Formats: sequence, structure tokens, C-alpha cells
Amino acid sequence: MISTSSKLACMIVACSLLSSLWAQSRRDPLNPVEQDQLRDAAQEPSERLKLYIEFSRTRLTSLEQMRADPKVTDRAQQTRDRLQDFLDVYDELNDNVDTFVQRKADLRKPLKTLIEADTEFQARLRALKSSADANKDEAKQYDFLLTSVLDTVDSSVQDHRQLLSQQEEAFKHKKK
Repeated sequence: MISTSSKLACMIVACSLLSSLWAQSRRDPLNPVEQDQLRDAAQEPSERLKLYIEFSRTRLTSLEQMRADPKVTDRAQQTRDRLQDFLDVYDELNDNVDTFVQRKADLRKPLKTLIEADTEFQARLRALKSSADANKDEAKQYDFLLTSVLDTVDSSVQDHRQLLSQQEEAFKHKKK
């Protein structure tokens, strides 16, 4: 008979193997060149956030180009994949904002650029939502994700504006 502790140990090993396989199956939305660029800008909030904005914009452009291409066969799945890539990059952007805030970095200039980009992203995503409403059958496959992405960008723009206001106030008092 196998002891309870042996069964438990086998279950733990099996769970750890499954979790590592799942982690490997998720692909990184950033290519090696983008990863190198981020590594080079690791300590510069302004440069790093500018790169993430550029990468997010690139993901949306790729999505729009794919949707305009009449040769694409699995448009719904590709839309979903590209939306997920955008969301992954945009989430990383927000994580970096949080990290630099914790380090008490001056983010006033990059936040202004980010807020402009947020407004652009909102408009482009809403245009996608409008076109998706026209093709209901296809949109069913990615509608939840698109709604989540829009919610994320909408709440982030509010957070970014509030953070900019806080930073402007804090740095105004530091100068005095």
C-alpha cells in the first residue's frame, strides 16, 4: 500500500509539473527586440513607459490591419489573440507605472504622454467595438475580452489622471 504522505508528494509533484507546463504554454506578447529595448531602459521611467506605449500602439495597429485584410480566415480568433496581446502589454505598462510610483519617481512627463495614448486607445477600441456590433456572430468569440480591455483602459485613464494630479501636487511642494 502507498502511504498517504507518498500520495500527497506525488500530487504535489504532478501539480507543479502541470503549473509549469501551463506557464510555458502562455506566450510572451513581446518579441526579443522589444524585450532588449525594455532591458536597456530598465531604470528610466520616461523611456520605459514610452516603449510600452509604443508596443501597445503597435498591437492595436496590428489588430486593425488584420481586421482590414480580406484574406484572413479566422478573424475572430486572431482578433481575440491580438486583443489579449494588447491587454498583456498594457497591463505590463500599468505594472511599471506602479513600480515607479513605489520608487517615488517623477512621472509627470510620461504620464501626460500616457494619458494622451489612453485617449487614443479608448477611441480605437470603441471603434472596434462598433464594428464588432455590426458582425454579432464573429464578435461573440471576443466580445467579453474586448469589454474587459475597454474597462481596463477606461479605469486606467482615470488612475493615470489622478496620479498625475497627485504627482504635480507633490512635486510642487517639494520645490518650495
